[in-house]
Amino acid sequence: PLADDLADEMEDVDFDEEGAEEPDAEAWETEDDEGVEDGMEPQDDSEVTFSLHSASVFCVGLDPKTNTLAVTGGEDDKAFVWRVSDGELLFECSGHKDSVTCAGFSHDSVFVATGDMSGLIKVWRVETKEEVWSFEVGDLEWMEWHPQAHVLLAGTADGNSWMWKIPSGECKTFQGPACPATCGRILPDGKRAVVGYEDGTMRIWDLKQGTSLHVLKGQDGHQDPLTCVASNQDGTLIMTGSVDCHTKLVNSATGKVVCVFKMESVAPKAPAGEGEEAESNSVESLGFCNVMPLAAVGYLDGTLAIYDLSTQSLRHKCQHESGIVQLLWEESSAVVYTCSLDGAVRLWDARSGKMISEYRGHSAEILDFAVNKDASIVVTTSGDHQAKVFCVQRPDR
Repeated sequence: PLADDLADEMEDVDFDEEGAEEPDAEAWETEDDEGVEDGMEPQDDSEVTFSLHSASVFCVGLDPKTNTLAVTGGEDDKAFVWRVSDGELLFECSGHKDSVTCAGFSHDSVFVATGDMSGLIKVWRVETKEEVWSFEVGDLEWMEWHPQAHVLLAGTADGNSWMWKIPSGECKTFQGPACPATCGRILPDGKRAVVGYEDGTMRIWDLKQGTSLHVLKGQDGHQDPLTCVASNQDGTLIMTGSVDCHTKLVNSATGKVVCVFKMESVAPKAPAGEGEEAESNSVESLGFCNVMPLAAVGYLDGTLAIYDLSTQSLRHKCQHESGIVQLLWEESSAVVYTCSLDGAVRLWDARSGKMISEYRGHSAEILDFAVNKDASIVVTTSGDHQAKVFCVQRPDR
């Protein structure tokens, strides 16, 4: 009789669209989900689930050489290197004492680096699973490997960017303004880096000389903190995104702003609420397409904007129900991947603006993801304490 009563009650429950009202509600009820009657299993499109983390998993990197290994870091102060094919643990990057927010492999997959919020960075030799170098900086904002050398670059909350040769540890610092260096990227030539700051400025640094080549500030800079930077494949163009909801396209040789993409807000802007308006819709991620003159910008309000660089105009708006956390372009096609706070990964055809496919399996927001070289797998990390591997089936291939 109990089961029948339950069934009757279930019929009265109003299942609204994907829980659109409260995206958080389902995130916290994962325990109950386990016991759901058969046939009501939450959808899981993933092939492999890695579940050694005991808290939110913040970051993921794939080894560039073989794409067979992933490194993940989380709120549990842990980082793991594991096999993508079966989720088998290779080794733990032990010794962190704060949330691991940055993790990645060197260009040749020889080293893996992990960095925690307190600023402790460690580097391990993948083959021997041994720690070869560690260093402590101020609070860590971002970290990136050099595209061609065993060199690590990181930005900290005191405004400095640090560069080390690994494993010798030779060090250089690039002194920014007295505010956090919020994002950074080494340009494809390997000789320059672009760094964005909390005060809305951006600098292009000469890595060898340690000097600043160009500074964007005032009207040319952003009005709010920078959230992300990217460059096109040959490094001639840089894009900067900010909490001010603007994206700037910059010529990296001259340091001049080529154009500004503003996302028009649907609601008319009330003068009083301008600050909140900007707060509520920042640029969260951006990137250039390698095969067409297109750029993608992901916003906190769930808009994916595809801009045409040749005409400097908006080409498509692809709407998500919740905020975009990150986007990545496929290496050799006009397909852009997004992950969002609703826990799904989506593939979009940037030419038509249409969604190609969608993958689910997380019971909370996706916080980071990586795509392998031939775009056959996506590895995601989430607030549900898990990392997942999805195989991407594409009808057009």
